[in-house]
Amino acid sequence: MNILIVDDNPTNLIIIREILKREQYTDLVTATSAKEMFDYLGHGEPDAVLRSKSNTFDLILLDMMMPEMDGIEACRILQQNEVLRDIPIIMVTAVGDSKKLAEALDAGAADYVTKPINKVELMARIRLALRLKHEKDWHKERDQHIQDELKLASLVQHAVLSTPITDQQFQIEARYKPSFELAGDLYAWYPLGEGRYGIILLDMMGHGISSSLFCMFIASVLKDTVTTYVEPEKVIQELNRRFNQLHIENQLVQYYFTAIYLVVDTKYKKIDYVNAGHPPGLFFDDQGEVTRLTTTTFPVGLFDRIDAESNSFHYEGDAHLVLYTDGLLEAVEGDQEVQLEFLINQLKQGHHLHQTDVEQVFFEDIIPADRDDDKCLVWISLQEGTDSE
Repeated sequence: MNILIVDDNPTNLIIIREILKREQYTDLVTATSAKEMFDYLGHGEPDAVLRSKSNTFDLILLDMMMPEMDGIEACRILQQNEVLRDIPIIMVTAVGDSKKLAEALDAGAADYVTKPINKVELMARIRLALRLKHEKDWHKERDQHIQDELKLASLVQHAVLSTPITDQQFQIEARYKPSFELAGDLYAWYPLGEGRYGIILLDMMGHGISSSLFCMFIASVLKDTVTTYVEPEKVIQELNRRFNQLHIENQLVQYYFTAIYLVVDTKYKKIDYVNAGHPPGLFFDDQGEVTRLTTTTFPVGLFDRIDAESNSFHYEGDAHLVLYTDGLLEAVEGDQEVQLEFLINQLKQGHHLHQTDVEQVFFEDIIPADRDDDKCLVWISLQEGTDSE
């Protein structure tokens, strides 16, 4: 254990050092002022602090009353240093003023001992401070390990998201801004042959690890489900069946997700979809008319079985279709209809994403809003092209 003893009185330094040596604490450094203490710690010199990080002191015994700078002010300065603030500080003082002692604790001191030094009391407080530091260090290491794993999980989660497609009659891309390291939104699309594409956007209830794990499970079965069942109602029903296989004993929270799944047929200019409790998809035709793809069934996972009926419509000419999660709506103040009208006005500017201000408005936080939900948008551009017989 590395212990730094700071006192302007040489006699006090000798007494404390000898007490600690007899208790088998031999890695001791002494300083006679706050300035000398800062020199040892490399305070004010980031490179010096980093170089000495492996040799950082485990404990500082700091005299409260010193010339030039007292222990309380020195303690406050140490608390402002990200590397040094976790070193426990025990104030050593002859002052019996309770207000001064309270001020020292408020400044960041972990504990205090009074002069003349009582050996038993000093060692008890040192052991307590070191034990608390050990526990704090353990928690910091564990938290860092968790953060590293979360970053890895986030990379894996983003790796399963579909990449843009650019065909003659069909382009699709997405914009995604998760609110946390791990998120509960998932989008995917798959070519189904003969100019058809299966597209899904879902929003898992909640945030964090549990929601992201459920998302990863759905991602693992999506491709097989979409390419096998194809039709929107069958895909949603199969996802509901698979999701309900994740039965957890004594589950206190009912997990579910909203989703909108559609099949775009660019050959016959037809769109089939099921909206499972999701915000309405928006279809913009070449005449400036907007069609809302509203809810047709319950969210996935709420019930063992759901009846899902698909809706269909045809389109002509150039058009675009936008799917999004409710985090995009919540970036706008007002009730749901006001939010939706604002969104429609932003999305109707052109049939291609680059023709709009959507990214600037919704994904660069120009609109003041707390980022307490993921923001996701899927943009599908449909072009007239030439039908292939």
